[in-house]
Amino acid sequence: MSPLLWALNIAHVLLGLAMLLSIWRTVYGPRAQDRVLALDTLYVNGMLLVLTLGIRTGTTHYFEVALAIALMGFVSTVALAKFLMRGEVIE
Repeated sequence: MSPLLWALNIAHVLLGLAMLLSIWRTVYGPRAQDRVLALDTLYVNGMLLVLTLGIRTGTTHYFEVALAIALMGFVSTVALAKFLMRGEVIE
């Protein structure tokens, strides 16, 4: 097995562990701000997991999916932050 495949396997395991810890923080976070930050971390880890899968397979479709995940995650983080600060998303 090549060193790149070893690195990708290790990255998949560590990203999966980071996603599990993020889910735990989302469920048991003491404040709403902790939960929003955990969701932000969760989508970043999911995006990185999709990117490493794209590197492994060598197809470009995964990179487009990762871009969509990043855009949706950014918009949801901004909406949740605005909701926490003002109590409403749409003015």
